[in-house]
Amino acid sequence: MNSLHGSLMSHAVSLGASNDNHDQKELDGEAISEESILTKGYATPEDVLKLQRITNNYLCSPDANVYDIDFTRFCIRDLESGTVLFEIAKPLPPDLYDTSESEVNELDLNAGRFVRYQFTPHFLKLRTVGATVEFVVGEKPVNNFRMIERHFFRDRLLKTFDFEFGFCIPHSKNTCEHIYDFPALSLEAMEEMIEHPFETRSDSFYFVENRLIMHNKADYAYNGGTIVNTKACVDSERD
Repeated sequence: MNSLHGSLMSHAVSLGASNDNHDQKELDGEAISEESILTKGYATPEDVLKLQRITNNYLCSPDANVYDIDFTRFCIRDLESGTVLFEIAKPLPPDLYDTSESEVNELDLNAGRFVRYQFTPHFLKLRTVGATVEFVVGEKPVNNFRMIERHFFRDRLLKTFDFEFGFCIPHSKNTCEHIYDFPALSLEAMEEMIEHPFETRSDSFYFVENRLIMHNKADYAYNGGTIVNTKACVDSERD
């Protein structure tokens, strides 16, 4: 299993009035609108890094994933204690359910592109978190596989992470752990995020050869429970 450190593209975050001058624009270019990307018909890493707020729409269709990359397992753990905070595996494919053909045809094409997380307030105090992802690749080789993940509270950018998966061979099963080094949050910021569940949201953009092929979304609450488990995130074949 590979471990990948994300390059952090933001600084300590405060949501109070004294932070009016906090970087809301990326330092590497002018802002761009979601609408302009949709009009263009494709997105690059440079495009999404210039977005100033969470997206309202998906910036690519499920059909853009011509490499048949499929995420099959995801696990979040606190690196300091080893506690597993969240773990999910992909459900069985429709042909393994007792489901009629008409019901299968009516499945939401965006199903699986959105995840809702609920953590305790303690999560906001964590400094380093590991996210283990397991994914399979189709018949095409995948070059320069990259993920850019951007987190917002309301319309304020909290942090941006940038991970390089590198090259993946066809028909391969891959496991890696992304290491998230979280920025410091002020007490006021944490209180506001706890009091407003699911207003903290993220966009995860996946690129192959600098072209967007997958776009996933998530939202977060910090006023609830976690999956408490001291077992490490391990490869599924070892479970």
